[in-house]
Amino acid sequence: MPDVSTPIKYAWLTFGVVWLAAAFTPKRTVRRQSAGSRLTQLALGVIAGLLLWCDIPHMPFLRSQLVSPSPLTAGLAVALTFVGILIAFWARFFLGRNWSGTVTLKQDHELIQSGPYSVVRHPIYSGILLALFGTVLVHPRIGGFLAVLVAALTLRLKSLTEESFMIDRFGMQYLEYQRHVKALIPFVW
Repeated sequence: MPDVSTPIKYAWLTFGVVWLAAAFTPKRTVRRQSAGSRLTQLALGVIAGLLLWCDIPHMPFLRSQLVSPSPLTAGLAVALTFVGILIAFWARFFLGRNWSGTVTLKQDHELIQSGPYSVVRHPIYSGILLALFGTVLVHPRIGGFLAVLVAALTLRLKSLTEESFMIDRFGMQYLEYQRHVKALIPFVW
């Protein structure tokens, strides 16, 4: 199998740099998620990272491969990682100054329902999960796939907190949006 870990590492590095640079542009925060909610999300994120990147002692089954690496899985890994990161970038820049790394409401917060937000309500999370799944395909081990599941749970919990904020702020307008647009996977979920 060709080594695709380098382009994937650079894709994630680019993601991190762009994300960090864009973090300095949001509007002023008027409401923030609770510390307990944020701590839960961070703890689950750490668990996902450990499953993805670490060999956990006494759990060698996590290193077992579910799929044999091949040129096809290598190509798919790169494609899914790059497409996922591009979706997250598109959504992040479309959201503009309403974005925050934590769940917040911004001053003059806008309900964005166009662009990637017309396809799913949380396209940044969808993109990140797609990119993470692609990354896992480089070394398709049980621990990596469990990391994707934990990350999906983490982002779904975060999205539920966001949605409660949006319902409080936009009421029926957001409830109508929820009825017509799926949360993370177009037409499915």
